Amino acid sequence: MPLLNPLSRAPSTHIRSLARVLLSCLPTGGDRLRRLNPAIHAGATVAGGLDDLFLTNLLLRGYSNLGRLRDARHLFDRMPHRNLVSWGSVISMYTQHGRDDCAISLFAAFRKASCEVPNEFLLASVLRACTQSKAVSLGEQVHGIAVKLDLDANVYVGTALINLYAKLGCMDEAMLVFHALPVRTPVTWNTVITGYAQIGCGGVALELFDRMGIEGVRPDRFVLASAVSACSALGFLEGGRQIHGYAYRSATETDTSVINVLIDLYCKCSRLSAARKLFDCMEYRNLVSWTTMISGYMQNSFNAEAITMFWNMTQAGWQPDGFACTSILNSCGSLAAIWQGRQIHAHVIKADLEADEYVKNALIDMYAKCEHLTEARAVFDALAEDDAISYNAMIEGYSKNGALAEAVNIFHRMRFFSLRPSLLTFVSLLGVSSSQLAIELSKQIHGLIIKSGTSLDLYAASALIDVYSKCSLVNDAKTVFNMLYYKDMVIWNSMIFGHAQNEQGEEAIKLFNQLLLSGMAPNGFTFVALVTVASTLASMFHGQQFHAWIIKAGVNNDLHVSNALIDMYAKCGFIKEGRMLFESTCGEDVICWNSMITTYAQHGHAEEALQVFRLMGEAEVEPNYVTFVGVLSACAHAGFVDEGLNHFNSMKSNYDIEPGIEHYASVVNLFGRSGKLHAAKEFIERMPIKPAAAVWRSLLSACHLFGNAEIGRYAAEMALLADPTDSGPYVLLSNIYASKGLWADVHNLRQQMDSSGTVKETGCSWIEVTKEVHTFIVRGREHPEAELIYSVLDELTSLIKNLGYVPDTSDHTLLHKCCAQGEIGIGTSTSGAWVVSSVLISVLNDLSKEVGEGVLRHH
Repeated sequence: MPLLNPLSRAPSTHIRSLARVLLSCLPTGGDRLRRLNPAIHAGATVAGGLDDLFLTNLLLRGYSNLGRLRDARHLFDRMPHRNLVSWGSVISMYTQHGRDDCAISLFAAFRKASCEVPNEFLLASVLRACTQSKAVSLGEQVHGIAVKLDLDANVYVGTALINLYAKLGCMDEAMLVFHALPVRTPVTWNTVITGYAQIGCGGVALELFDRMGIEGVRPDRFVLASAVSACSALGFLEGGRQIHGYAYRSATETDTSVINVLIDLYCKCSRLSAARKLFDCMEYRNLVSWTTMISGYMQNSFNAEAITMFWNMTQAGWQPDGFACTSILNSCGSLAAIWQGRQIHAHVIKADLEADEYVKNALIDMYAKCEHLTEARAVFDALAEDDAISYNAMIEGYSKNGALAEAVNIFHRMRFFSLRPSLLTFVSLLGVSSSQLAIELSKQIHGLIIKSGTSLDLYAASALIDVYSKCSLVNDAKTVFNMLYYKDMVIWNSMIFGHAQNEQGEEAIKLFNQLLLSGMAPNGFTFVALVTVASTLASMFHGQQFHAWIIKAGVNNDLHVSNALIDMYAKCGFIKEGRMLFESTCGEDVICWNSMITTYAQHGHAEEALQVFRLMGEAEVEPNYVTFVGVLSACAHAGFVDEGLNHFNSMKSNYDIEPGIEHYASVVNLFGRSGKLHAAKEFIERMPIKPAAAVWRSLLSACHLFGNAEIGRYAAEMALLADPTDSGPYVLLSNIYASKGLWADVHNLRQQMDSSGTVKETGCSWIEVTKEVHTFIVRGREHPEAELIYSVLDELTSLIKNLGYVPDTSDHTLLHKCCAQGEIGIGTSTSGAWVVSSVLISVLNDLSKEVGEGVLRHH
């Protein structure tokens, strides 16, 4: 028998030595593995050791750990023999590195080339590749293979199947696999908890979390993070705090991923101080930590803090990703911080993030919010692809800035490229068409919503109700309102506001009663609408009722509600009550101060209006555009020419407020009421902006007051050039001619008015007597007691003439004296003809007490 050559055993010993060295490197990886794996590969090739499956499989694992996929595949393809571990190693490598297509194709090759049966590890890797690539059909086939091999109850395969179905939102199928598993690891529990949280079923996710504890499975950091995410989705702060306490006791709180989701929870529940405290206490912060905190500030409208946090992140050496850039661009837009926004745009270009869909749309939105529509359009034209989101962002940008034509052009372009508009597209277009009262466009958009087959959601319905209401098509708005099965508070408020805007006070009140019957609780916006109704009706009775409701609902400290109440009391003639409310609610809100100043100015209390303005300065509240409209109006009423001019000049120099048409009209009124008609005319001619009809009407009113026909004629001509449809200049100039006895001119003016088709707005008045509002128009007989009223009027007229009284129709003093007594509120419109009819109702009220019940049944 021949002796065995000792050299023949040398390669086997050498190969085993190489395998031991490689095996020791694999757990640690790093530079040692990076040096030794190729060297051992080369040594094995020279020594003919690639036949050794144990060594070659270790080499495959080494290349996989190093991310050298091409070298691993090169080795795999040249292996003379492959076993289940070889196939599994390469398939797992492709899956781990996101090369799902390669993993799936290799599994198909394994099924054809190998007679071996796949094990649980190989199936789990393939299922993970199917999950990542959303290959549903293939995943179901692999599930079938697992069932045939009786591996579907294996914890690894089962968990992979649950993950596949959960990521696809098929939680029923996921739970069937979950319940069939005899053993469940924390990874299995985490998969189902995360799956339910991702599809918005946070409650079910938390129930599973509780059940996990009951079954004695200790949650790891991944399970805790998923449970906290479920609490965030639900806004369940208390539950999140309990999990936070458990994480603290189990020492899991120090894990970065757990802290990140806790920061997100506190931000979403508006507990920013708790979120910031956690952030500041972190030993190690990753990019997610920074972006979560920035996003939290942005979502809670702490935009300045978000920008500061963003710069701190860059100073700490972190490169902002697309998520961080999206959040901070939103904050820049909200603050109109164009300089910072451009810096972020520069970073986006440098970091090659322009292709990111969210970043691209955030850039368009930021420039639009900063009113830089040219730059927004440039971003849109350069980056927009055929996706509806970019088009929506551009349409929304144009809409917010009132650029109707441009918004419609983008919409036409969107339809040209066959992109399906979403409800957001329609809502944006309805918003701009509403602001410009483009009723025909609004109807077309409504038609497109119906044609698109898209169900009308609350946002679109609210926009339609708003636009129809603003265009005085309240019945159409009510039709949309009645179509909705479910109505939230925004819908109710929109409809109540619609009635209020169109002076349908009774309908608004009826709708409010329906709201109460529905069981929904009215909010501050509801009461603003209702108080506006009371203001429109000048109804103190309704106003006080609504005020009582406001106090009961606990919204009396809402600034919008307070301002509406102050306005209501003022319009009903109860200025003292308005002042008391102002003193109890005013603070740093400029709108509240403006309401009080305007109230005093409108009622001719100039001294009080200017006193409030001085108190405003002492309280260090910065005046705005509206403030000076009230101040200048007060000065005009009192004839304070010098003081009024000082305030006008201080707007630009002291407060950087550019005067507008209202301010120029007030200054003209200031000169005009003081009889300085030539100064007023010169002031208009020196205006840096084109005078609107309102400015010329102010001069015309002054000419009517002082009987100056020459300047009045000129002012009327200029007012009509600015607005040919306005009847006011015709009426005022006609009155000037009549006061001068120029009846031929009056006749000619009336003929011009008739030939131009201009119709004078009918004068009206209303008065509240014993909780009921009565409305009158000039020579109207619509009132149910009109015949009785006119008969009493004739008797009164005869009586006062016999007493030698000559009425002065330009003086309203008598009416104000009458209305100072009892429960009588007054409201006025465009004509002075309401004096007699309003006083008459008061007289009739007294007469009814003497004549007995039945004379005025509605009293």
